Amino acid sequence: MLEVSNVSLQFGGRVLFKDVSVSFSKGNCYGIIGANGAGKSTFLKILSGEIEPTAGDVFRDKKERISILKQDQNAYDTYTVVEAVMLGYPHLKQLREQLDALYAKPDFSDADGLKAADLEAEYSDKGGYEAEANARSLLNALGIKDIYQDELMSALDSKQKVKVLLAQALFANPDILILDEPTNNLDAFAANWLENFLFNFENTVIIVSHDRHFLNKVCTRILDVDFGKISLFVGNYDFWYESSQLIQQQMKDENSKKETRMKQLQEFIARFSANASKSKQATSRKKELEKITLEDLRPSTRRYPFIDFKFEKDLGQDVLFVKGLAKQGLFSPLSFDLYRGDKVAIITDNSKRASTLMNILMGLERADQGSYKFGITAQPTYFEVDHQAYFKEKVTLVDWLRPYSKDQAESYLRGWLGRMLFSGEEALKMATVLSGGEKVRCMMAKLMLTAGNVLLMDEPTNHLDLESITALNKGLIQYKGVLLFSSHDHELLNTVANRIFYIDEHRFIDRRSSYDEFIDWFKDQPE
Repeated sequence: MLEVSNVSLQFGGRVLFKDVSVSFSKGNCYGIIGANGAGKSTFLKILSGEIEPTAGDVFRDKKERISILKQDQNAYDTYTVVEAVMLGYPHLKQLREQLDALYAKPDFSDADGLKAADLEAEYSDKGGYEAEANARSLLNALGIKDIYQDELMSALDSKQKVKVLLAQALFANPDILILDEPTNNLDAFAANWLENFLFNFENTVIIVSHDRHFLNKVCTRILDVDFGKISLFVGNYDFWYESSQLIQQQMKDENSKKETRMKQLQEFIARFSANASKSKQATSRKKELEKITLEDLRPSTRRYPFIDFKFEKDLGQDVLFVKGLAKQGLFSPLSFDLYRGDKVAIITDNSKRASTLMNILMGLERADQGSYKFGITAQPTYFEVDHQAYFKEKVTLVDWLRPYSKDQAESYLRGWLGRMLFSGEEALKMATVLSGGEKVRCMMAKLMLTAGNVLLMDEPTNHLDLESITALNKGLIQYKGVLLFSSHDHELLNTVANRIFYIDEHRFIDRRSSYDEFIDWFKDQPE
């Protein structure tokens, strides 16, 4: 059992949410959604006991085990990969250590034997003897191969560490599973496996995620953090969206009816209040008018940026020619051509492959062999997954954007920043203090000002909230140029791509299809 009662949280004068009461029941998956900064991750910390609420109570059953997806990727660097996973159930480790200490005693007594028997029974009941095999099975399912499982965590790259920490959270069937952005940095196949795992998970799951497809696939309840409160909706993300839109419209319609009635009453009162024969009716209408209350339609904290990539130069039929391009340890020679109308998603179990291929095509890295050539009408523009170098100079956002614009007028630049939700004084923020999501929105403004007729985009949804991802999704669907992109957002992949590149260390598959069609086809292919 996990329950919050009248929970409120306030930082200084800012109230994140107030008087929240929710009971989390077994067999349900709760998706927590809301704008960046609304308090989603903070609410998870309250549920897990990491922070205390300003007011209210959190009730946790002490017999139930809560497992949390850790965010510190370097916390387990001195452990092997499989050991790090098994630390997801620390009580098992404690039992094993107690048993080992007993068996190591030189004066092992009958009392020690009885104690060891009890510990052995508990260790067995909790799955101790199957623990390592189960941990390895989880790692394999998430794409961490056998050869890495006995390596130290310090030897893994950040993408692999994320998978290990996820396996750690899932390990040994916790009663309550708390996951903050579990699909971030997962490749498509690991994300698909996680969806199926959680869909069949029989205990309680609580998730913060910006992946719309993921929320639709696994969630049975949605907790909407908005207006300083947390509202519960039964159903998945699409059901929440339709319900919330319907509620807002109903409130607007009801207010409209009330406003019409108020106007009628006010006109009657003004007309007949001085008329003795109508005075009783006027008084009655005054009382009715006083009882009418308009619903409080506060503006949502959700804001949608406007993303639309335009280009000036017409694009010819032949866009890019790639022949025998290879990079040792990442991909063997691959060849392909891009043509007008192509929107290509790169699918791989190692995101460095996609990044390296795009870096090579943009002249930022060299291939070990092979060649490539853009068509004479092609004007490529690149969104890099690592764009921190763009934000080292201490300048305002207006001045940050200025070098990328033909029109240098401040009003013009502010207009573009406004599209990306930097209005008023926010346009004068220093580029060095932006959050991850704010930096991506700035890069989108830059990209729109400089966009060519060929876009290369490496994980453009990283750090974005649901609203910004939705806006980007719409912008890429409407884009008229050629697109080569990588992403872990299922909805974006499936609604934008019309061609799929699958790349691993030894294979390159080029298939014209949607993302879902490709996944269905790929499942039946031999490795």
